[in-house]
Amino acid sequence: MQCLPQAGIILKEIVMDLHRDVDYRLELARGFLNEAEQDCSLKRWRACVSGSILVLENSGLAVLMLFGVSAMTHKPARHLSQLMAEGTVTKEVAELIEEILPELEKYDSHEKMLAKYGNESSYQLPWELFNEAEAMQALEAARKSMRVSSELADMVQVAD
Repeated sequence: MQCLPQAGIILKEIVMDLHRDVDYRLELARGFLNEAEQDCSLKRWRACVSGSILVLENSGLAVLMLFGVSAMTHKPARHLSQLMAEGTVTKEVAELIEEILPELEKYDSHEKMLAKYGNESSYQLPWELFNEAEAMQALEAARKSMRVSSELADMVQVAD
């Protein structure tokens, strides 16, 4: 019976590590959001899109990590959809995830590659691919994802 207190301590450490991991991802996302905002104000559209994509990826990963899913993916939308399909999350959590899924799906690895390398098949450089409207759309998606993921983190971490 003396093992039970030790198990409780280990579980508490695991939960604390999870909180640190989620907080780290959210801080990464906030940093990239700040940079994307600056890039937008400087009219660096490609950089704004690229930073916004990193906000989406890191905030999506933070949400995944809340449910014990590894952060070793670049497509958080796929795994979040699976969690919802399995009924792993509450209705309230699922509704919040549904708010950001379209953005997570839109700005997946393909868009990230375009922002980094351009469109190699048509020889378009990354700076030629993105304009102000696209940058603003990506930035709004990033802001939304940051808001929702922070709300989810507060909701789920309080429940622990």
